[in-house]
Amino acid sequence: MSSVSPKRLLFRQFAAIAKAVAHEHRLELLEAMAQGERSVEVLAERTGLSLANASHHLQQMRRAGLIEARREGKYIFHRITDDTVLDLVASLTRIGERNVAEVSQIVRTYFDARDRMEPVSRTELKARMKAGLVQVLDVRPADEFAMGHLPGAINMPLDQLKKRLSSLDPAVEIVAYCRGPYCVLSFETVAILRKKGFTARRLEDGMPEWRAAGLPVET
Repeated sequence: MSSVSPKRLLFRQFAAIAKAVAHEHRLELLEAMAQGERSVEVLAERTGLSLANASHHLQQMRRAGLIEARREGKYIFHRITDDTVLDLVASLTRIGERNVAEVSQIVRTYFDARDRMEPVSRTELKARMKAGLVQVLDVRPADEFAMGHLPGAINMPLDQLKKRLSSLDPAVEIVAYCRGPYCVLSFETVAILRKKGFTARRLEDGMPEWRAAGLPVET
């Protein structure tokens, strides 16, 4: 019989979970999978990793129970196990924002400089959408938009934005959203729109958090 206490054994397993997310590439892969189920090939392309490197990181997270995999023909698809994985990443984010000087510095020098207006909360955006007071832009790639988006949102990826500005009403406020609170696409979108004279803000987080909150989603 093992002499190790049950509590120590539990902590050992919890530490393995923490180790499984202890890499910037794995956190980025989790952000991509939070948008919906993805093949290894797409995940590698979206995160700029080689196929072998992406597969290695995915295997580590799968062993820790953070993600699940299924095979369809010659392709393997991955998804996060449930919304508690999002809670884990959100907790890491909050700890970093509150207690790590380097995180605060990055937020101030990059994100705050591009978003001097207060972001829109989910509750506020839902109310403004119901009242017809906003144009909502989903700036993620089209395939992520197709898997689920805010009701009535217009899919306008950042690389298409400047070509499609004429389709937006300058008299109505625009709210842009992306993959999560630090997805640079929504920050860059808001910055471009403001330079062009639009009233624009971003959603405080992104599509995964909206869905996890039980708010309505269209596909």
